[in-house]
Amino acid sequence: MQHAVRSRAAIRTGLTPVPRPRTPSVASLMDADALRVLHRAARALLDDLPDLTDRLVALLREQEPAYRTALTKDPTATWQEAHRSLRHSVTSLLDPRGARDAARRCSWRIGAARAEQGLPLDALLHAFRLGGSLVWQRLVEETSRTAPEDVRLLVHVAADVWNFVDEHCTLVADAYRQTEWQLGRRRENRARLLAAGLLDGTSRIADLPEAAQALGLPEYGRYYVVAVTGAPPARSDAARAVLPPGARVHWHAGTDVDYGIVLDVADGADDADDDGLPGPAGPEDAPDAPVAGVRIGIGSAVDGLASVGDARRRADTALEICPRTGGTVRLADHLPAALVASSPELGGALAERVLGPLLRLEAADREVLLDTLTTWLDCDGSAQRAGERLYCHRNTVLNRLRRCEQLTGRSLARPADLVEISLALTARRVLRD
Repeated sequence: MQHAVRSRAAIRTGLTPVPRPRTPSVASLMDADALRVLHRAARALLDDLPDLTDRLVALLREQEPAYRTALTKDPTATWQEAHRSLRHSVTSLLDPRGARDAARRCSWRIGAARAEQGLPLDALLHAFRLGGSLVWQRLVEETSRTAPEDVRLLVHVAADVWNFVDEHCTLVADAYRQTEWQLGRRRENRARLLAAGLLDGTSRIADLPEAAQALGLPEYGRYYVVAVTGAPPARSDAARAVLPPGARVHWHAGTDVDYGIVLDVADGADDADDDGLPGPAGPEDAPDAPVAGVRIGIGSAVDGLASVGDARRRADTALEICPRTGGTVRLADHLPAALVASSPELGGALAERVLGPLLRLEAADREVLLDTLTTWLDCDGSAQRAGERLYCHRNTVLNRLRRCEQLTGRSLARPADLVEISLALTARRVLRD
């Protein structure tokens, strides 16, 4: 920071436009006279600093709405802040060198404190400029009252006074922006920790209100989790596209998997917005992943942020049974596969117990029988439709099915056996993938 008051010779550049410029000795005398006048008025301001502070606070209350709010909440702290700032400003007029660092520290602390309080930066800068205007006005008033003939000398120090104001406006803005950036980083880090706690199921009940505020989601409501994996750029695109328009979601980025905590308003009282239109769709209405190689698992819904950990585990299960080539799996549509994925040891044991004789056939024979059995189940037990899909006669389908029954020792006409066969086929597909 430059001195609040500098010699006029230090700022004079170029040729003077008057025909007969003053000699250096005359300029020095005029500068000395201007400093004498300035110091006399500044000492009077320093003696009357409480009244000067009252005037500044009154101006802020009248002209700056943000400060009206601050004065309503804590008038004493606002008055003391204005008093400190004015004291350092006036002291800098009297002793630029000695007061420089203290004045800068004061302005920096004010900028940082106001950023933490959320006072708008424009309001803060307006307050500093109002303070500068008030100091200059009082300097002129005091000189006019005590020595009217000396008022003209103040013009020689006006530029330095306003340079001081501008410098401190820049300083307070820098402090404000730096603090604002730090606060933003802190909020982001805190939100990430809170989201991680929800997804891990390790959040404390006491942290739920803070988590709801940090993530912009209500504490109570229906939630489901979306798990997305794949190449990072494609994963980001798919993460945005997988949800219906207007869905409220907080995305938590991970190394291998991104998780979206989604507010589900497809059911219940929140179905309609205030305008009567339907709210965002639920997980069953989410579009498929539009990007090849991206795998998306959508879990089933749970109640409240406290249960998001359960929703994340369900999304992980859906992701686990998603094809490796990419696609979207909704857990509610693949519950048998989810059961197998939740207990792969039992799933493997079931597949071996039910399909063991089939699995030990020659590869070509084995795949024909398993494919026929799977297709017949997909066609709801219709041999005709299965034959059309397999490009063979329905009787061929029936012959293959009878052979499956003979090898497995189970009847496709018996419901209990049919359930076992269906689950065993699902287990083989999921575990093989």
